[in-house]
Amino acid sequence: MEGTGPGPQGRRREFEEVALVHLHVLYGAALRLAGNQAEAEDLVQDTALRAYEFFHQFAPGTNCKAWLLRILYRTFLNRRRAVRLTVAYDDDLAPPVGGSATVGNPEEDFLRKATGEEIQRALMVLPEKFRLPVILADLEGLTYREIAEVCGCPVGTVMSRLHRGRAHLREALRELLEPGRVEDGK
Repeated sequence: MEGTGPGPQGRRREFEEVALVHLHVLYGAALRLAGNQAEAEDLVQDTALRAYEFFHQFAPGTNCKAWLLRILYRTFLNRRRAVRLTVAYDDDLAPPVGGSATVGNPEEDFLRKATGEEIQRALMVLPEKFRLPVILADLEGLTYREIAEVCGCPVGTVMSRLHRGRAHLREALRELLEPGRVEDGK
């Protein structure tokens, strides 16, 4: 047996080749959803375990990254429901978001003025239903259809949430970057 058959070794190898190559994407999304490193790491670990457990349900040839992000999002929601905890941004725990968030987007110049920390802070104040589509589209590069799969909603809903999420994000960043708007003690 070569390790790619129906046995446990073949299943494990196929999972490693198809799913685990997306761990960096899962971690980036988890960090932006959770707002801190420890919770993001736990979320990715739980997601990987669930994905392995249900890998037999994954349809070969479909988008594994979107499938994994859907599991990540569902795991995140389940954790929040179970704990009833509001995740708060913590300057000491959340590293800055790197890279250009909106390449080819008209807001690119505006976002370049913001530091990674300011972008992360603005993302964390977005309502959850808008935050995920913005993260998946602008930071992870998923298509509307892929985001719809992850969120479990129609493409039209994704487009609406993405539009409204970007508007909220733009306003949050504008407030953070507005000259003369310095908050004492923070």
